[in-house]
Amino acid sequence: MKITLLVVGKTTDKHIQALTQEYLQRLSHYLPVDIEVIPELRQTKALSQDDQKQREAKLILQHIKPGDHVALLDEHGDEPRSIQFAQLLQKRMASGVKRLLFIVGGPYGFAPEIYARADEKISLSRLTFSHQMVRLFFVEQVYRAMTILNNEPYHHE
Repeated sequence: MKITLLVVGKTTDKHIQALTQEYLQRLSHYLPVDIEVIPELRQTKALSQDDQKQREAKLILQHIKPGDHVALLDEHGDEPRSIQFAQLLQKRMASGVKRLLFIVGGPYGFAPEIYARADEKISLSRLTFSHQMVRLFFVEQVYRAMTILNNEPYHHE
């Protein structure tokens, strides 16, 4: 199984980029994980929030492949603890899913057609984080999940 994090907009903070790359490198020991970036929309001041979500949805849908299991990182999703998240990944791996696609939407969330395509919604926290921070927190949690599943001394309960 491969895990892909699909995000809208690039990360400009070099520290976050470096830490994210470090966890991606650590994860390469367990399974392939990558980040795909959809460029931020330009000239959005004249667009309503719904129009912006619709334009982003078109771009997001282009990245979803047949057979992908789509999980939205969404503030209204289930909020698993780290061990539950590890179990969720284990369940997806055992199900034969080829690619587990996690999606972070734009600043206003997702258009209805993205919610309709999603297989599940997951929240990383009740707190709100910048899109740049979400990338780092997500790859760290995937790394944590893999160490939990392999009984390695990283996570402490």
